[in-house]
Amino acid sequence: MSKVVKAAGAALCRRTSAGTEIAVVHRPHYDDWSLPKGKLDPGETSPVAAVREVAEETGFDAALGQFLTTVEYDVHGAPKKVDYFTAQTVSGEFTPNEEVDELRWLPLQEARSLLTYPSDRDVCDLAGRLPSDTATVLLVRHAKAGKREDWAGDDDLRPLSDAGIRQAEALRPLLGAFRPEQVYSAPRLRCVQTVRAVADDIDGEVQIEPSISEEEYSKNPEIGIKWLLFVAASHTSSVVCSQGGVIPDLLDTLAQRHGVELPRKRTGEVPSKKGSVWVLSFDTTNDTPRLVAAHYLPTALPEPC
Repeated sequence: MSKVVKAAGAALCRRTSAGTEIAVVHRPHYDDWSLPKGKLDPGETSPVAAVREVAEETGFDAALGQFLTTVEYDVHGAPKKVDYFTAQTVSGEFTPNEEVDELRWLPLQEARSLLTYPSDRDVCDLAGRLPSDTATVLLVRHAKAGKREDWAGDDDLRPLSDAGIRQAEALRPLLGAFRPEQVYSAPRLRCVQTVRAVADDIDGEVQIEPSISEEEYSKNPEIGIKWLLFVAASHTSSVVCSQGGVIPDLLDTLAQRHGVELPRKRTGEVPSKKGSVWVLSFDTTNDTPRLVAAHYLPTALPEPC
């Protein structure tokens, strides 16, 4: 069986006085109109590749938002999978290049009519169904920190292991692709270490939140859940690092309340590997944010060759 070719792209949007417009690009080599996308480089994750491809094809730096879908098709007999996200422009401008010679900003229906491929039109439709105001919370489980029984000191101070440090380094560009405005953490050294570099990248501090530690959450889960909804209401994009005794229950509760289907293990449990990320999308058009989508990224580490 041929190895799967992995790619990523985005429905790149901007807001104008007339409404939201989406970027459609013309590729002269194929003489087609498409959404910006391209193959992952070695060691890249889909979010990082999506931002890079948007920049290369459109000239715009972008902030990712909601995961939309994975499109699968064959190219010359080889299977290809393309992960699509929403994205908003941050800065930049388009300059024609060898890969893309024209970019058009169009309202949704006009963009849909121009796109060459049905799969791109489907992605466009998904982007068009989203709430007008959304927020992204990147819910991270701390990276590896060795075994608790092998640590003689205060467990609050148990640091990341060498493997955990590698996980944290890989998380840095992945989380950065969403342009977080604030970084929060449970009061554990391993949690803070996992996301400290992300806070450094935005010239911020890791804000400590006790309600998402395992012991505080077990005492009163509702406080932790209300706090997470407050974070969604306060920022367009944010990072929250917590623990394995918190994340599955918190997600399960929100998903049941808001009618969202979560990807699960065969056992029915909500997955939460160390160093993993849940991309949570909230509708913030009303006073209380509502979870509308949850996408699981099990690792930020590159796949073995």
